[in-house]
Amino acid sequence: MTQTLRKLVTFDEFVAQYPDNTGKRYELHDGVIVEMSPPTGDHEQVIGFLVGEIVAEYKRLKLPYFIPKTAFVKPLEGESAYSPDVLILNQPNLVNEPLWKKESTISQAQSIPLVVEVVSTNWRDDYLKKAADYEAVGISEYWIVDYAALGGRRFIGNPKQPTISVYSLVEGEYQVRQFQNSDRLISQTFTQLNLTAEQIFQSVA
Repeated sequence: MTQTLRKLVTFDEFVAQYPDNTGKRYELHDGVIVEMSPPTGDHEQVIGFLVGEIVAEYKRLKLPYFIPKTAFVKPLEGESAYSPDVLILNQPNLVNEPLWKKESTISQAQSIPLVVEVVSTNWRDDYLKKAADYEAVGISEYWIVDYAALGGRRFIGNPKQPTISVYSLVEGEYQVRQFQNSDRLISQTFTQLNLTAEQIFQSVA
């Protein structure tokens, strides 16, 4: 369960006190500092598998991308900052990011080809809040990897089953396609990526 520490703070206040050297992860949601749930082994295995596949693909294509260990995505409006499970950054555009050098923070869509959230107990944030804010930033592609079918039935169907939702920006709005079982993912960022939903789900031992 996500624990929320109820004290409204600005983004500047948030980054000034982060990290707190406890090893915990935090995000800022509309001025509220949110302590993220401790990761499970399954969650980390899915992330590790995805990172391996994505890195192999952008290296094969010789794209100037990399995945930071810790970085924030800050929507231009409001006091929020998210730390995605997988964040692919376009290195040449970082010179245009005023908060990158000192605060490891990104706010421009041109810097973010793809962002991935692997669903845990706070699934509402992934499907509702983050989808809306990533869309507002203009991030061209957003994956929600719901390997344990935790999301609401209105998002992944009834009966619930493991699902990957790929949100693609079309004329400023996200359109979503969903992938299950042996479906091959269709990505506008990595059009030749040969990866099925099942391969991702099977990465959990």
